[in-house]
Amino acid sequence: MRPRIAVFAYNEVGYVCLEELLRRKADVTAVFTHDDDPDEEVWFRSVRGLAAREGIACFTPPRLGGEWTERIAALRPELILSFYYRSLLGPEILALPRLGAFNIHGSLLPRYRGRACINWAILNGESETGATLHEMVARADAGRIVDREAVAIGPDETAHDVFLKVAEAARTLVARNLDALEAGTASLAEQDETQATLFGRRGPEDGRIDWALPARAIHNLVRAVTHPYPGAFTFARGRKLFVWKTAVTEEEGIGDGGTVVSLSPFVVAADGGSLEILSAQFDGGPERPGPEIAAALRRGERLGSENE
Repeated sequence: MRPRIAVFAYNEVGYVCLEELLRRKADVTAVFTHDDDPDEEVWFRSVRGLAAREGIACFTPPRLGGEWTERIAALRPELILSFYYRSLLGPEILALPRLGAFNIHGSLLPRYRGRACINWAILNGESETGATLHEMVARADAGRIVDREAVAIGPDETAHDVFLKVAEAARTLVARNLDALEAGTASLAEQDETQATLFGRRGPEDGRIDWALPARAIHNLVRAVTHPYPGAFTFARGRKLFVWKTAVTEEEGIGDGGTVVSLSPFVVAADGGSLEILSAQFDGGPERPGPEIAAALRRGERLGSENE
């Protein structure tokens, strides 16, 4: 008889990993997920919907602990698997399954522990990230590693593009390691704490463009927070301007950072280079191609000031 598995899952990674468990006929006894946030753009498939279609008991506790620890214990899980669940599982829950508790994190641990790991990797100009299957301990993302799967980050790929690749890497980890996890024979390797990096949550306010940065750094910010995330932004004539897509140009040394160099194409100077704005949107208006946005501006003016 296969071990009973309690799954804690959300987002696209949660969906594909649960889908893989079901494809492999794992004994998923219950699924724990989250209610969707009405203030968040929900672009990913529903874990709750998948559980409902498969007739699996699904719960959305607002927080874990207390009564919920008792309810989880009553399920007698022998293995706990977490796939992009947004809350930490406390030590009382982690101690329940005889085969342990394991999580998938969206980076190549020990680098990029913490929140928004894919967004941070793109923001920092990384050319590679991936998914890591690791043991869950009291400290987030710090447990021993079972397995990792790398994915490349292209120079113009967005966080959404990379997230989909990381989700498939996570599926691969589930497929490759489920037998060992169920048998209790998975090998565990300590993380190298000297290589660990930790990054925090990002909010919409962190998308503000600093035109003193190099063009490539601004481009990385744009692609790290573009749709379905809140977006990078600046100000033009006192109006908030969301910048959704950019390209780094070949021109160098053409003006102070934030200066509008050209209207068609819509090119803005950055530190030592320039950036073509391919798609943008004034706050409250529709998203438009860069030259259509630039029609409201003039060559030589500077972006960035909240004052007209």
